[in-house]
Amino acid sequence: MEVVDTVMQWIVAPVAGFVLWMYRTQQDHATKLAVLSAVHEANKEAHDREFKELRESFKRVFEKLDGIEAALRK
Repeated sequence: MEVVDTVMQWIVAPVAGFVLWMYRTQQDHATKLAVLSAVHEANKEAHDREFKELRESFKRVFEKLDGIEAALRK
């Protein structure tokens, strides 16, 4: 019985503590990765939206320039 107590104290308990620490660390990393992924996706959507707005603005500018050019040619 003394051997079982010694094994529990010096082998099983430290291993269980290490496993618990690894589990908590893994959960923390998973949470951080999920947050980073969400932030990345939000930034990508914002960039795409800004790019689309910029493209539309350039289209309007070029349409106005074409109108000015057509008026000057008359």
